[in-house]
Amino acid sequence: MTTFAERDGDHYVLNGSKNFITHAISSSVAVVIARTGAKGDKKGMSAFIVEKGTPGFTAGKKENKLGMRASETACLFFDNCRIHRDQLIGEEGQGFVQALKLLDGGRISIAALSLGIARGAYECALKYAHEREQFGKKIYEFQAVSFALADMATQVEASELLTRQAGYLKDHGDRVSKIGAMAKLYASEAAVSVSNESVQIFGGYGFTKDYPAEKFFRDAKLCTIGEGTSSIQKMVIAREIEKDIL
Repeated sequence: MTTFAERDGDHYVLNGSKNFITHAISSSVAVVIARTGAKGDKKGMSAFIVEKGTPGFTAGKKENKLGMRASETACLFFDNCRIHRDQLIGEEGQGFVQALKLLDGGRISIAALSLGIARGAYECALKYAHEREQFGKKIYEFQAVSFALADMATQVEASELLTRQAGYLKDHGDRVSKIGAMAKLYASEAAVSVSNESVQIFGGYGFTKDYPAEKFFRDAKLCTIGEGTSSIQKMVIAREIEKDIL
């Protein structure tokens, strides 16, 4: 991270940029983590509230994304952006810790988003399979299609159970690093798998925008990337299950 905030009396001066920021253009306020110390120092990062319209604070162009196109993503730029020290969140040097605390909950949110995409992809494919006819019968009657839908339904239900368990534990104040990562990992990968199978069941129509399968397919992939990639989730889970042994 190269964005930094330099103390100047009762103010901080921010310089740098942030990439792939959700609602960077349309939002009215941003929470920005910037370096207030040396690189590599976990206590060298701090979080600030920066309001849109602050001199030196601008957004870049909207990214032309594969999916999730209704939610704009862009860069944020800070060019001698001057903010008051009252806009520091908590204490200086606590930005990294604050971010980690938010990640667990954020991963549960992505799991829920993944679940919604997977369920939508499954339900539209199930409906289509009972409407589309080939060789004189509904395509659902073909074992290949019905078995695919059975797998999809199972992944959707498993995703929901993991996500609800993570949400329940979060609501009750329990530590959710492991279960949150598990929910995010499984549900996001399931969303990709289910949406892919949905396109397949639609056949050629699944490759057109006349049906929703292609949108679910495009939107699903981001879920395996945002709030930490699937590889990151596996790293978190591996670290947590190691504690179970120790």
